[in-house]
Amino acid sequence: MKRISFLLLALAAVLTGCSKKQTPAHPEWTYGSVVYEVNIRQFSPEGTFKGVEAQLPRLKELGVDVLWLMPMYEIGSVERKGTLGSYYAISDYKKVNPEFGTMEDFQSLVDKAHELGFKLILDWVANQTAPDHVWMSEKPADFYERDSLGNAIYEYDWTDTRSLNYENEEVWWAQDDAMRFWLAKGVDGFRCDAAGEVPAKFWKAILPKMNADFPEIYLLAEAERENLADPRETFDANYAWELHHLLNGLAQGRKTVAELKDYVARDAEKFPKEAFRLSFTSNHDENSWSGTEFEREGIYADACAVLCFTLPGTQPLIYTGQEIGLNRRLEFFEKDPITDWTPNEYTSFWKGLVDLKHRNAALAAGERGGELDWWEVPEGIVAFSRTKGKNQVVVIANFGKEAYTPVFNIPGTVYTNHFTGEKVEGPADLSLAPGEYVILTK
Repeated sequence: MKRISFLLLALAAVLTGCSKKQTPAHPEWTYGSVVYEVNIRQFSPEGTFKGVEAQLPRLKELGVDVLWLMPMYEIGSVERKGTLGSYYAISDYKKVNPEFGTMEDFQSLVDKAHELGFKLILDWVANQTAPDHVWMSEKPADFYERDSLGNAIYEYDWTDTRSLNYENEEVWWAQDDAMRFWLAKGVDGFRCDAAGEVPAKFWKAILPKMNADFPEIYLLAEAERENLADPRETFDANYAWELHHLLNGLAQGRKTVAELKDYVARDAEKFPKEAFRLSFTSNHDENSWSGTEFEREGIYADACAVLCFTLPGTQPLIYTGQEIGLNRRLEFFEKDPITDWTPNEYTSFWKGLVDLKHRNAALAAGERGGELDWWEVPEGIVAFSRTKGKNQVVVIANFGKEAYTPVFNIPGTVYTNHFTGEKVEGPADLSLAPGEYVILTK
């Protein structure tokens, strides 16, 4: 009996170990997904939930998977910036901003998005609230950080906000309760604003249980921190801020391809292999305050986007208007809608990148992605392959100042030019002007 019991225990241990190995670090649907950031206020002339819902078929055609709604909660009026105020100065986490519609309108948007196959996540603002948030009157004074005179304080130039006090653990569970309010309405997760400004111990206290109760949710941190990058403990994805600034620098001639390679190597050592890295050439902050991708990256903007879709670990983001080549900064505190969404060459470009991500296992995010092999090419040229099993993606992009003609010579191997559909079999000459790129798949 003792021997039988020992064998049964050993078998159970083996099966348990196998079960753990088979459990993915992230929900299955996330690995090949592309995120689209929706700026509700500027998304339509109406600037409402209904205005977004009307365009869901267009976004479905684009091919994106995750819709990230910028904050859609009721915002404060005290010390409000501009006419309409900041989305990030919230007065009640459990109410929608009437500027965007009603709770029923919001629920309709969620339901329609799910009907079309999208996942929908909310922008969660945990670091601060508006000065007139309901907690100011409903909660004890120590819910907020205060100065020596007892005044609630704010960070940076965020004068329309007040900082929450995370030394008070009651704040943790009030946040947890508010987040679960929206999960109960069917949202699929959160993009957590300024996540690195909030103590990691808070996220590590609430997120594991939240993930256990809602195992299919996706959690994105606006942070670039190793202690927030373990998907089994905190977030599925962190921002790739360093990559973003490096790509800007590469496009402007301030950074080199060698520095890009060094970044990729350091990032792989710094973060868990399972960690997703949100990659982008624009978002609401960059567009409004730093300029469009065309201002920052010029003729190299498309090549930068290609790298955001193809470098290891990346989960790409498309920001409102990028899919039509919007070349203006959107107002942050005022109404400034995009009124013409007519498809053009940029629509085809971004749709092609989304399709590339979906079709190639080598480009999966996190631990599912293919191995990286840098090619020996002249300075100013980015060239590499990603390989997963029989799938391979080759990327060559010219960040130099002169045309480059690589000789693509791999006998017996036939590739497909992803954007043209043409077959490429070595030896073959591929001439690339500055800013041009080629993506080959097999």
